[in-house]
Amino acid sequence: MEKAFDEKKERQSSPKRKKWQFRSLVPGGIPHVLLQSKRSYLNNYLLTVGTTVFLFPVKEKKMKKMFWAASCAAILLVGCSSSQPTEDASADNASDASKGTFTVGMECDYAPFNWQTAEEGETAVSLGTGAGYCDGYDVVVSKAIADNMGKELVIKKVNWDGLQPAVESGEIDAIIAGMTANDEREEGLDFTTPYYGSEMVMIVKKGSEAENFKDIQDFSGWKVIGQKNTNYDDVIDQIEGVDHVTPKSKYPELILALQAGEADAITAELPVAKGIVAANDDLTYITFDEGKGFDVDTTVSIGMKNDSRDSELFKSVQAALDQIDEDTRGDWMLESVDRAPTGE
Repeated sequence: MEKAFDEKKERQSSPKRKKWQFRSLVPGGIPHVLLQSKRSYLNNYLLTVGTTVFLFPVKEKKMKKMFWAASCAAILLVGCSSSQPTEDASADNASDASKGTFTVGMECDYAPFNWQTAEEGETAVSLGTGAGYCDGYDVVVSKAIADNMGKELVIKKVNWDGLQPAVESGEIDAIIAGMTANDEREEGLDFTTPYYGSEMVMIVKKGSEAENFKDIQDFSGWKVIGQKNTNYDDVIDQIEGVDHVTPKSKYPELILALQAGEADAITAELPVAKGIVAANDDLTYITFDEGKGFDVDTTVSIGMKNDSRDSELFKSVQAALDQIDEDTRGDWMLESVDRAPTGE
Protein backbone atom coordinates (compact mmCIF):
# COMPACT_ATOMS: atom_id res chain seq x y z
CA MET A 1 0.00 0.00 0.00
CA GLU A 2 1.45 3.37 -0.94
CA LYS A 3 0.41 6.93 -0.21
CA ALA A 4 2.07 10.02 -1.71
CA PHE A 5 1.46 13.72 -1.25
CA ASP A 6 2.16 15.82 -4.29
CA GLU A 7 3.94 18.96 -3.14
CA LYS A 8 5.42 19.94 -6.50
CA LYS A 9 4.12 23.50 -6.37
CA GLU A 10 5.38 23.97 -2.85
CA ARG A 11 8.87 22.67 -3.81
CA GLN A 12 9.01 25.19 -6.66
CA SER A 13 8.24 28.09 -4.36
CA SER A 14 10.27 26.72 -1.48
CA PRO A 15 13.09 24.41 -2.75
CA LYS A 16 14.26 23.51 0.73
CA ARG A 17 10.93 21.92 1.77
CA LYS A 18 11.15 18.15 2.22
CA LYS A 19 8.98 15.62 0.48
CA TRP A 20 7.25 13.06 2.73
CA GLN A 21 6.41 9.65 1.35
CA PHE A 22 4.60 7.09 3.49
CA ARG A 23 5.38 3.50 2.57
CA SER A 24 5.07 0.07 4.06
CA LEU A 25 7.99 -2.08 2.94
CA VAL A 26 8.24 -4.42 5.90
CA PRO A 27 6.36 -7.76 5.89
CA GLY A 28 3.36 -7.59 8.21
CA GLY A 29 2.74 -3.92 7.47
CA ILE A 30 5.13 -2.42 10.06
CA PRO A 31 4.96 1.32 9.32
CA HIS A 32 7.92 3.60 8.62
CA VAL A 33 8.39 6.99 7.07
CA LEU A 34 10.71 7.76 4.15
CA LEU A 35 12.01 11.32 3.98
CA GLN A 36 13.75 12.47 0.81
CA SER A 37 15.93 15.58 0.96
CA LYS A 38 16.64 17.32 -2.36
CA ARG A 39 19.78 18.99 -0.99
CA SER A 40 21.54 16.00 0.53
CA TYR A 41 20.29 13.26 -1.80
CA LEU A 42 20.05 11.02 1.27
CA ASN A 43 17.08 8.95 2.28
CA ASN A 44 16.21 8.77 5.97
CA TYR A 45 14.20 5.86 7.26
CA LEU A 46 12.16 6.51 10.37
CA LEU A 47 11.03 3.15 11.73
CA THR A 48 8.46 3.07 14.53
CA VAL A 49 7.77 -0.27 16.20
CA GLY A 50 5.79 -0.18 19.43
CA THR A 51 7.29 2.69 21.42
CA THR A 52 10.75 2.44 19.77
CA VAL A 53 11.77 4.84 16.98
CA PHE A 54 14.74 4.25 14.61
CA LEU A 55 16.14 6.84 12.17
CA PHE A 56 18.53 5.61 9.44
CA PRO A 57 20.33 8.07 7.07
CA VAL A 58 21.84 5.95 4.23
CA LYS A 59 22.72 6.27 0.58
CA GLU A 60 20.13 5.18 -1.97
CA LYS A 61 21.72 2.00 -3.25
CA LYS A 62 22.47 0.70 0.27
CA MET A 63 19.19 1.80 1.72
CA LYS A 64 17.00 -1.28 1.35
CA LYS A 65 19.61 -3.73 2.62
CA MET A 66 20.33 -1.71 5.76
CA PHE A 67 16.66 -1.01 6.40
CA TRP A 68 15.74 -4.70 6.27
CA ALA A 69 18.48 -5.49 8.78
CA ALA A 70 17.36 -2.70 11.11
CA SER A 71 13.74 -3.81 10.81
CA CYS A 72 14.57 -7.32 11.92
CA ALA A 73 16.55 -5.97 14.89
CA ALA A 74 13.67 -3.69 15.87
CA ILE A 75 11.14 -6.51 15.72
CA LEU A 76 13.33 -8.66 17.94
CA LEU A 77 13.73 -5.78 20.39
CA VAL A 78 9.99 -5.15 20.61
CA GLY A 79 9.31 -8.86 20.91
CA CYS A 80 11.58 -9.03 23.94
CA SER A 81 10.12 -5.91 25.55
CA SER A 82 6.50 -7.05 25.01
CA SER A 83 6.96 -9.91 27.46
CA GLN A 84 7.92 -7.54 30.27
CA PRO A 85 4.38 -6.66 31.51
CA THR A 86 3.54 -10.34 32.01
CA GLU A 87 6.73 -10.84 33.96
CA ASP A 88 6.04 -7.70 36.00
CA ALA A 89 2.47 -8.86 36.77
CA SER A 90 3.75 -12.21 37.97
CA ALA A 91 6.29 -10.44 40.12
CA ASP A 92 3.56 -8.21 41.58
CA ASN A 93 1.42 -11.22 42.50
CA ALA A 94 4.37 -12.89 44.15
CA SER A 95 5.20 -9.67 46.00
CA ASP A 96 1.60 -9.26 47.24
CA ALA A 97 1.57 -12.80 48.56
CA SER A 98 4.95 -12.57 50.25
CA LYS A 99 4.59 -9.20 52.00
CA GLY A 100 3.98 -9.21 55.74
CA THR A 101 0.67 -7.33 55.79
CA PHE A 102 -2.87 -8.01 54.59
CA THR A 103 -4.63 -4.71 53.83
CA VAL A 104 -8.42 -4.75 53.84
CA GLY A 105 -10.81 -1.97 52.84
CA MET A 106 -14.23 -1.35 54.41
CA GLU A 107 -16.55 1.59 55.16
CA CYS A 108 -16.30 1.37 58.95
CA ASP A 109 -19.89 2.66 58.92
CA TYR A 110 -22.09 -0.41 58.40
CA ALA A 111 -22.77 -2.03 61.75
CA PRO A 112 -22.70 -4.85 62.68
CA PHE A 113 -20.41 -5.67 59.73
CA ASN A 114 -18.06 -2.76 60.43
CA TRP A 115 -18.06 0.51 62.36
CA GLN A 116 -15.65 3.15 63.60
CA THR A 117 -15.03 3.62 67.30
CA ALA A 118 -12.76 5.61 69.60
CA GLU A 119 -12.42 2.67 71.96
CA GLU A 120 -9.61 0.17 71.73
CA GLY A 121 -10.94 -3.35 72.22
CA GLU A 122 -9.99 -6.97 71.76
CA THR A 123 -11.63 -7.13 68.32
CA ALA A 124 -10.91 -3.57 67.13
CA VAL A 125 -8.07 -2.66 64.76
CA SER A 126 -6.39 0.76 64.67
CA LEU A 127 -7.07 2.99 61.65
CA GLY A 128 -3.89 4.97 62.24
CA THR A 129 -2.82 7.87 64.40
CA GLY A 130 -5.79 9.97 65.48
CA ALA A 131 -8.31 8.03 63.38
CA GLY A 132 -9.55 5.68 66.09
CA TYR A 133 -10.41 2.04 65.45
CA CYS A 134 -12.59 -0.11 63.25
CA ASP A 135 -14.57 -2.97 64.77
CA GLY A 136 -17.28 -5.37 63.67
CA TYR A 137 -17.89 -8.70 62.01
CA ASP A 138 -15.81 -7.89 58.92
CA VAL A 139 -12.88 -6.91 61.14
CA VAL A 140 -13.05 -10.20 63.06
CA VAL A 141 -13.18 -12.19 59.80
CA SER A 142 -10.31 -10.15 58.35
CA LYS A 143 -8.20 -10.72 61.47
CA ALA A 144 -8.78 -14.48 61.34
CA ILE A 145 -7.80 -14.62 57.65
CA ALA A 146 -4.66 -12.54 58.27
CA ASP A 147 -3.69 -14.78 61.21
CA ASN A 148 -4.22 -17.91 59.13
CA MET A 149 -1.91 -16.46 56.46
CA GLY A 150 0.67 -15.40 59.03
CA LYS A 151 0.27 -11.70 58.21
CA GLU A 152 -0.44 -8.49 60.09
CA LEU A 153 -3.89 -7.02 59.42
CA VAL A 154 -4.19 -3.41 58.19
CA ILE A 155 -7.66 -1.84 57.93
CA LYS A 156 -8.30 1.14 55.65
CA LYS A 157 -11.51 3.13 55.89
CA VAL A 158 -12.80 3.63 52.34
CA ASN A 159 -16.17 4.96 51.12
CA TRP A 160 -18.35 2.32 49.49
CA ASP A 161 -17.93 3.68 45.94
CA GLY A 162 -14.17 3.84 46.41
CA LEU A 163 -13.66 0.22 47.43
CA GLN A 164 -13.33 -1.30 43.96
CA PRO A 165 -10.96 1.44 42.68
CA ALA A 166 -8.86 0.96 45.83
CA VAL A 167 -8.38 -2.75 45.20
CA GLU A 168 -7.74 -2.14 41.49
CA SER A 169 -4.99 0.38 42.27
CA GLY A 170 -3.36 -1.86 44.86
CA GLU A 171 -4.14 0.48 47.76
CA ILE A 172 -5.84 -2.47 49.45
CA ASP A 173 -5.50 -6.22 48.97
CA ALA A 174 -9.14 -7.11 49.50
CA ILE A 175 -12.64 -5.80 50.17
CA ILE A 176 -14.28 -7.35 53.23
CA ALA A 177 -17.26 -5.06 53.68
CA GLY A 178 -20.53 -7.00 53.47
CA MET A 179 -20.33 -6.99 49.66
CA THR A 180 -22.42 -9.36 47.54
CA ALA A 181 -20.85 -10.80 44.40
CA ASN A 182 -23.37 -9.81 41.72
CA ASP A 183 -22.84 -9.96 37.94
CA GLU A 184 -21.92 -6.29 37.61
CA ARG A 185 -19.26 -6.39 40.32
CA GLU A 186 -17.81 -9.64 39.00
CA GLU A 187 -16.91 -7.81 35.79
CA GLY A 188 -14.31 -5.85 37.75
CA LEU A 189 -13.50 -8.04 40.76
CA ASP A 190 -12.75 -11.65 41.61
CA PHE A 191 -14.71 -12.99 44.60
CA THR A 192 -14.04 -15.76 47.08
CA THR A 193 -16.77 -18.10 48.24
CA PRO A 194 -19.28 -16.37 50.60
CA TYR A 195 -18.19 -15.77 54.18
CA TYR A 196 -21.69 -15.02 55.48
CA GLY A 197 -25.31 -15.41 54.39
CA SER A 198 -28.47 -13.79 55.72
CA GLU A 199 -31.96 -12.69 54.64
CA MET A 200 -33.47 -9.42 53.43
CA VAL A 201 -35.90 -7.64 55.76
CA MET A 202 -37.46 -4.18 56.12
CA ILE A 203 -36.91 -1.61 58.86
CA VAL A 204 -40.05 0.40 59.69
CA LYS A 205 -41.31 2.71 62.39
CA LYS A 206 -42.56 0.94 65.48
CA GLY A 207 -46.36 1.06 65.70
CA SER A 208 -46.88 1.77 61.99
CA GLU A 209 -49.26 -0.23 59.80
CA ALA A 210 -46.23 -1.68 57.99
CA GLU A 211 -45.20 -3.49 61.16
CA ASN A 212 -47.79 -6.18 60.29
CA PHE A 213 -46.85 -6.64 56.61
CA LYS A 214 -45.81 -10.17 55.58
CA ASP A 215 -45.50 -9.68 51.80
CA ILE A 216 -43.24 -7.18 50.06
CA GLN A 217 -46.18 -6.33 47.75
CA ASP A 218 -47.95 -4.88 50.80
CA PHE A 219 -45.57 -1.95 50.34
CA SER A 220 -47.14 -0.97 47.00
CA GLY A 221 -47.63 2.80 47.08
CA TRP A 222 -45.35 3.17 50.11
CA LYS A 223 -42.04 5.05 50.21
CA VAL A 224 -39.12 2.61 50.39
CA ILE A 225 -35.43 3.52 50.45
CA GLY A 226 -32.15 1.57 50.20
CA GLN A 227 -28.41 2.16 50.23
CA LYS A 228 -26.98 3.62 47.03
CA ASN A 229 -25.18 1.26 44.61
CA THR A 230 -26.17 -1.88 46.52
CA ASN A 231 -28.58 -4.78 46.08
CA TYR A 232 -30.69 -3.19 48.83
CA ASP A 233 -31.62 -0.39 46.48
CA ASP A 234 -31.98 -2.57 43.37
CA VAL A 235 -34.51 -4.95 44.94
CA ILE A 236 -37.00 -2.21 45.79
CA ASP A 237 -38.36 -2.29 42.24
CA GLN A 238 -39.57 -5.84 42.84
CA ILE A 239 -42.48 -4.17 44.69
CA GLU A 240 -45.19 -3.27 42.20
CA GLY A 241 -46.26 0.36 42.40
CA VAL A 242 -43.67 1.23 45.05
CA ASP A 243 -42.57 4.82 45.64
CA HIS A 244 -38.83 4.22 45.21
CA VAL A 245 -37.12 6.95 47.21
CA THR A 246 -33.76 8.27 45.97
CA PRO A 247 -31.08 6.15 47.70
CA LYS A 248 -28.51 7.49 50.14
CA SER A 249 -24.85 6.53 50.53
CA LYS A 250 -24.76 5.52 54.20
CA TYR A 251 -27.08 3.75 56.60
CA PRO A 252 -27.13 6.57 59.19
CA GLU A 253 -28.61 8.76 56.43
CA LEU A 254 -31.25 6.11 55.70
CA ILE A 255 -32.25 5.96 59.35
CA LEU A 256 -32.65 9.73 59.49
CA ALA A 257 -34.79 9.61 56.33
CA LEU A 258 -37.08 7.01 57.92
CA GLN A 259 -37.37 8.89 61.20
CA ALA A 260 -38.06 12.18 59.40
CA GLY A 261 -40.85 10.68 57.28
CA GLU A 262 -38.94 10.93 54.02
CA ALA A 263 -39.31 7.13 53.73
CA ASP A 264 -41.67 4.54 55.22
CA ALA A 265 -39.26 1.60 55.15
CA ILE A 266 -35.59 0.69 54.66
CA THR A 267 -34.36 -2.50 53.02
CA ALA A 268 -31.67 -4.24 55.07
CA GLU A 269 -29.95 -7.51 55.88
CA LEU A 270 -31.20 -9.11 59.08
CA PRO A 271 -28.00 -8.53 61.13
CA VAL A 272 -27.92 -4.87 60.08
CA ALA A 273 -31.59 -4.46 60.95
CA LYS A 274 -31.02 -5.97 64.39
CA GLY A 275 -28.20 -3.54 65.06
CA ILE A 276 -30.21 -0.52 63.92
CA VAL A 277 -33.27 -1.49 65.96
CA ALA A 278 -31.10 -2.03 69.05
CA ALA A 279 -29.78 1.51 68.64
CA ASN A 280 -33.15 3.14 67.87
CA ASP A 281 -36.11 2.43 70.17
CA ASP A 282 -38.61 3.97 67.73
CA LEU A 283 -37.80 1.44 64.98
CA THR A 284 -38.42 -2.26 64.38
CA TYR A 285 -37.91 -4.72 61.52
CA ILE A 286 -40.21 -7.15 59.76
CA THR A 287 -39.59 -10.47 57.99
CA PHE A 288 -41.71 -11.92 55.18
CA ASP A 289 -43.55 -15.20 54.67
CA GLU A 290 -41.83 -17.85 52.58
CA GLY A 291 -42.07 -16.97 48.89
CA LYS A 292 -43.31 -13.45 49.72
CA GLY A 293 -39.95 -11.77 50.26
CA PHE A 294 -37.31 -10.35 47.95
CA ASP A 295 -35.64 -12.45 45.29
CA VAL A 296 -32.04 -11.55 46.01
CA ASP A 297 -28.68 -13.05 46.93
CA THR A 298 -27.85 -11.96 50.49
CA THR A 299 -24.53 -13.77 50.81
CA VAL A 300 -21.39 -11.64 51.15
CA SER A 301 -17.95 -12.45 49.77
CA ILE A 302 -14.40 -11.12 49.72
CA GLY A 303 -13.62 -9.00 46.66
CA MET A 304 -10.11 -9.02 45.20
CA LYS A 305 -8.34 -7.66 42.14
CA ASN A 306 -9.83 -8.70 38.81
CA ASP A 307 -8.19 -11.69 37.09
CA SER A 308 -6.26 -12.58 40.26
CA ARG A 309 -8.07 -15.86 40.94
CA ASP A 310 -5.00 -17.90 39.97
CA SER A 311 -2.60 -15.74 41.98
CA GLU A 312 -0.89 -16.93 45.14
CA LEU A 313 -2.53 -14.17 47.18
CA PHE A 314 -6.08 -15.05 46.12
CA LYS A 315 -5.52 -18.73 46.80
CA SER A 316 -4.03 -17.92 50.22
CA VAL A 317 -7.04 -15.80 51.18
CA GLN A 318 -9.51 -18.46 50.04
CA ALA A 319 -7.60 -21.17 51.91
CA ALA A 320 -7.52 -19.04 55.07
CA LEU A 321 -11.28 -18.42 54.81
CA ASP A 322 -11.96 -22.12 54.34
CA GLN A 323 -10.39 -22.78 57.74
CA ILE A 324 -13.21 -20.86 59.50
CA ASP A 325 -16.23 -23.15 60.03
CA GLU A 326 -19.84 -22.00 59.60
CA ASP A 327 -20.72 -22.22 63.29
CA THR A 328 -17.82 -19.95 64.21
CA ARG A 329 -18.87 -17.42 61.57
CA GLY A 330 -22.42 -17.41 62.94
CA ASP A 331 -21.21 -16.93 66.52
CA TRP A 332 -19.04 -14.01 65.44
CA MET A 333 -22.05 -12.29 63.85
CA LEU A 334 -24.17 -12.68 67.00
CA GLU A 335 -21.32 -11.25 69.06
CA SER A 336 -20.90 -8.36 66.63
CA VAL A 337 -24.60 -7.52 66.81
CA ASP A 338 -24.36 -7.44 70.63
CA ARG A 339 -21.17 -5.36 70.51
CA ALA A 340 -22.35 -2.88 67.87
CA PRO A 341 -22.69 0.74 69.06
CA THR A 342 -26.10 1.95 70.19
CA GLY A 343 -27.59 5.39 70.62
CA GLU A 344 -25.98 6.81 67.46
